[in-house]
Amino acid sequence: MIRWLAFFLVLGLLLASAIGVVALRHESRQLFAALQEAGAERDQARVEWSRLQLEQAWLAEAGRVEREARDQLGMTLPERTGVLVETQ
Repeated sequence: MIRWLAFFLVLGLLLASAIGVVALRHESRQLFAALQEAGAERDQARVEWSRLQLEQAWLAEAGRVEREARDQLGMTLPERTGVLVETQ
């Protein structure tokens, strides 16, 4: 009787262990898939960041800003008499 009880106890523990291994392996695969997806999103964000930095550098170029101010806003450089320089 005790042998059968021990046998079924060991069998139950073995089955529980096997189910635990399967569950952990499944979770591991899901986490790996999430990691791969996050890596792809990171790479896409880096590409977008590089593109935005280039666009910002192009938009902030001094010659371009001055040209846009002149052409679109009708701005001109002030005459020399119109420039006020303060000294302390």
